[in-house]
Amino acid sequence: MENGKRESFSIQILQLIDAALIWLAFMVAALLRDPFREFVGLRSMNEYQGGLGELTWVLFILVPILPFTLEIFGFYRNPLRKRVSTSLLQLLQAYVIVCVVVGLFVIFLKISVESRWILGAGIPLTIAFLLLREAATRSIVLHAVRAEDAKEAVIIAGGEREIEEFLGSTTEEVQAGWKIVDRVDLRDTSIEDFEEKIKAASVGRVFFLARHTEFGQLAKAIEVCELQGIEAWVSAGFIRTQIARPDFDLLGGKPMLVLRSTPELSWAIFAKSVFDKIGALLIIIATFPLWLVAAIGIKLGSPSGPILFKQQRAGRYGKPFKMYKFRTMVPDAEARLAEVKKEVGNEMSGPVFKLDKDPRVFGFGTWLRKTSVDEFPQLLNVLKGDMSLVGPRPLPLYEVDKFERMEHRRRLSVRPGITCTWQAGGRNQITKFDEWVKMDLDYIDNWSLWLDFKIMLKTIPAVLCSKGAK
Repeated sequence: MENGKRESFSIQILQLIDAALIWLAFMVAALLRDPFREFVGLRSMNEYQGGLGELTWVLFILVPILPFTLEIFGFYRNPLRKRVSTSLLQLLQAYVIVCVVVGLFVIFLKISVESRWILGAGIPLTIAFLLLREAATRSIVLHAVRAEDAKEAVIIAGGEREIEEFLGSTTEEVQAGWKIVDRVDLRDTSIEDFEEKIKAASVGRVFFLARHTEFGQLAKAIEVCELQGIEAWVSAGFIRTQIARPDFDLLGGKPMLVLRSTPELSWAIFAKSVFDKIGALLIIIATFPLWLVAAIGIKLGSPSGPILFKQQRAGRYGKPFKMYKFRTMVPDAEARLAEVKKEVGNEMSGPVFKLDKDPRVFGFGTWLRKTSVDEFPQLLNVLKGDMSLVGPRPLPLYEVDKFERMEHRRRLSVRPGITCTWQAGGRNQITKFDEWVKMDLDYIDNWSLWLDFKIMLKTIPAVLCSKGAK
């Protein structure tokens, strides 16, 4: 794991999971208490009482204290390089401290012998559960860092010696999550070439180690990252920014200046991800009859084409992904795009094509669009992690390539969504692409869970009333 805020966030997640496992271990111990006593002939099953009894109060102390104590003993550090024996020793050390505290509560609260049995059984169960959790975490992390597609594309900018020193100071664990797509020396690389390298590789982060680079050149390179929403990690120097929020983080034990113009990794971001998955699944279940209606209607209205329309769209940082929609156009719609543009024109200014009454849409497809049922398959993209429920709409790759202003690419710095401010406010009422982008950037700059919730609430009447959908 990386040092600094990312590692701290990961540790907090693991501590929350461990707290739940500690409680679960003692609940299991409570459930096994009377069956065990009956098995050894100490008690009849008809005397079973269950529950934690007075031990409940002890657990309210134990559950939060143990994960914190484990962190002190280094239980959450270096998960890939630790032996099981080391983890076991750390668990035992932490339990010695915690048991002293809990022991005082047992004496003070005069907890019964039966509850003490739960305490005695709960401790080894907790150790077993946490060791299993650590093994599962190790397996998941190893799978993630070894998966080429899951690695983050990064560029390292600096002199060759600086880059080698930087890589030498970071652990293999950290580097395993990177895909270093290029090494750039800003002293002999133009800003235009630097920008093209970022676009070509769907880069998510750039490390600037430009100790001897001209300040003006470095500032321009950082601006390229800033305007596109790409994280810029600068090893030294203070840069004035227009949009990005400067912050410090640690990497390999070295302080880094981070210029971030997207929402920072936090509990809110984690909650958004969890809510996306749960929400998408629930919506799919609730709307499944409409999926059947859509499939049947498409086959009856346009039998020669597929039910689903699949297209490569630009995901986070411009990374291509396959987006799904219910097909609303004739099978050769893509081939006829240039013809339609020439004959009918474009109602949206800029690189994006929008048309109120597109002649390529067949009869039933008009109803699908008007009711927004055609968007339902994108819930599958949300489950896959390509999209979010709320976020800037994903655009076709050929439209993204036509962006004329660099700051337009900053809308690619977050995961695209099914709905956003534009959809909730009435889609076809906006005809200027710059205005659309401004709404997306306002969403990114002011993002919060509450904002997502408000957008989803506004989307419901917009869909039910077919506001702006044609």
